[in-house]
Amino acid sequence: MAGETADRSGFWLGQPHADTWPIYHRYFGTRTPEALRVRLGDDFRWICPQWFPDVYQAPDGRPLWGSLYEGCERGDPPPLARCESVEDVHRLPWPNPDFLRWDSCLSALRSAGPFYRASGFWTCFFHDLMGLFGMEEYFVRMHTHPQVVQAATDRICGFYYEANARFFEAAGGEVDAFFFGNDFGTQLDLLVGPEQFDAFILPWVGRFTALGHRFDHAVILHSCGAIYRLIERLLEAGVDGLHPLQARAVGMDAETLSKKFNGRVCFIGGVDTQELLVRGTPGDIRAEVRRLRPLLGPRWIISPSHEALLPNVPPENVEALAEAAHER
Repeated sequence: MAGETADRSGFWLGQPHADTWPIYHRYFGTRTPEALRVRLGDDFRWICPQWFPDVYQAPDGRPLWGSLYEGCERGDPPPLARCESVEDVHRLPWPNPDFLRWDSCLSALRSAGPFYRASGFWTCFFHDLMGLFGMEEYFVRMHTHPQVVQAATDRICGFYYEANARFFEAAGGEVDAFFFGNDFGTQLDLLVGPEQFDAFILPWVGRFTALGHRFDHAVILHSCGAIYRLIERLLEAGVDGLHPLQARAVGMDAETLSKKFNGRVCFIGGVDTQELLVRGTPGDIRAEVRRLRPLLGPRWIISPSHEALLPNVPPENVEALAEAAHER
């Protein structure tokens, strides 16, 4: 991540869908995700605090964002869609970082073995805002109620910032990279215009990146979709690694990314999961990795173009991907 040279690219299997693991275990003769990762020579371990059910221990037993979504279960509009003022935003029952606990996550990090460890809260504030406003309402209110959107953004991101700061302090040297994700693109273009991105989203991306660097962590940003128009902004904000490189999205092909950004960022992903890994042969997979290596390398972690491998990705293609990744 920091520019060191190695005799091969790194390899990350990704985070297969729950329905995919049994298929792979049958093929590879493994029983646990860790055993399968070791079998494939996976170099990367993603251990996120939010995966652990005891990370948030509110006295009333409610989950992290549970109080905010209670009305939605009755069919009410999302809570932020009912906010007409900044004061309305602040009156909502926001989560309290004092209720966070790290024991389970820290134990998992300490027992992860000699692998690259990515961690930190997933910090998916863009998606949280879409959920708490409603997707269309969120985008409309960027224009009609910008103060409400900014106040809500600051409340959500302020929580994540404090949560991550406390977690990184507790984790010490157990974390190598701060890995967080927000999908800013569709298959064709951005979900919001650059002007709205600059106003409501990019400032917090910069703050989260600076936070990771304050704890000497590399910062990896996950965003699916056609985000080519944002990459320069993200690099200027200090992002060190870009994941997952949705290969068939507009402007996200290896040739385009290499021409503009190679050497300036660590690429993570890029092996197409929409067509190639689903329908290709093992020989096709090996050939594609060999084609991509001079384009995306040397700072490239070979990985699928979406980490949540679905059951339609044959295990023999995953095997070919791992084998090609370990070629010198």
